[in-house]
Amino acid sequence: MTTTTTTSVEAAIRAANADGRAALIIYLPAGYPDLETSLACLEAAAGAGADLLEVGFPYSDPLMDGPTIQAANQVALDRGYTPDDDLAMCGRLTAAVDVPALVMTYYNLAWHYGGVERLGAFAAAAAQAALAGAILPDLPAEEGDAWRAEAAAHDLATVFLAAPSSTGPRLDAVAEASSGFVYATSTMGVTGERASLSDRAAPLVARLRERTGKPVCVGIGVTTRDHAAEVAGFADGVIVGSAAVRAAGDGGPDAVAALVRDLAEGCRRR
Repeated sequence: MTTTTTTSVEAAIRAANADGRAALIIYLPAGYPDLETSLACLEAAAGAGADLLEVGFPYSDPLMDGPTIQAANQVALDRGYTPDDDLAMCGRLTAAVDVPALVMTYYNLAWHYGGVERLGAFAAAAAQAALAGAILPDLPAEEGDAWRAEAAAHDLATVFLAAPSSTGPRLDAVAEASSGFVYATSTMGVTGERASLSDRAAPLVARLRERTGKPVCVGIGVTTRDHAAEVAGFADGVIVGSAAVRAAGDGGPDAVAALVRDLAEGCRRR
C-alpha cells in the first residue's frame, strides 16, 4: 500500500516551512487536569502558534510515555474519562481551531474501540470528530496495513515512528507507510523533558530524507526554545509533549500559551 495523497497535516507543515520556520506540533492529553481545562489548553496552544496538535488519549499501559505524561494520563483515567469522552472533546476542539489535530494513543485502544477487531469503528469516530490523523506509537509500520486501510477510507493521515536505532529496512517501511509526516524520535527510551538534545536526531533525519520527500518531524526530549531552534535547523517540524503537559498542570491555558509562543520563536529559522 503506497501513500501519496497530501493530507491537511502535511499541508500545515509545508505552509510553516514556506513561511521560513519549522512547524510546531504540541502534544497534550485529553482530560488533564480535566476535560474542560484540557480543551482550553489545546485551544490556547493553537492560538499561541502551534501548527498542529496531538491529542493524547490516555491509556493504562503507555509504553512510550515518560513520568510527566504517565502521571497526567493517570489523572484522566482516575477521573473516569473514556475514549468517547475524549472524542467528544476533540469534536469541540476541531470546531474551535483552524489547525489540524491528530489523536495519539496506543493500538490496543483503537483495536478494541467499538468491539474487538473494529479498527474501522475507531477510524470512523476519529473522522466524525474531524481529526486529521492518528499516531499509534506501538504499531510497527510493517504491521500497519489493516489500520492504514481504515484510516485512508476515512481521510486520516497515519504517522509512524522511526528511532535512531532503526535499520535501513525499518526506515524504508516507516517512510513508505507514513502519511502526514514521519515522526523521528530524537533518542531511545520514553518521552520526557531533557537538559540537552541527543546528537542522534540529525543523523536520523538525514537517513530518512534519503528515503522520502515527506516531512520529517522530531520529538522526544524537545523542551526549550533553544532545543526548538536546534531541531528547526535540520527537520521540518518540532514536536513538544512533556514540557507542554507540565505547563498545563502548573498554570493551565495561560502557561501553555506562554510556552508555545516561546517555542514558536525558536522554530523560526534565521
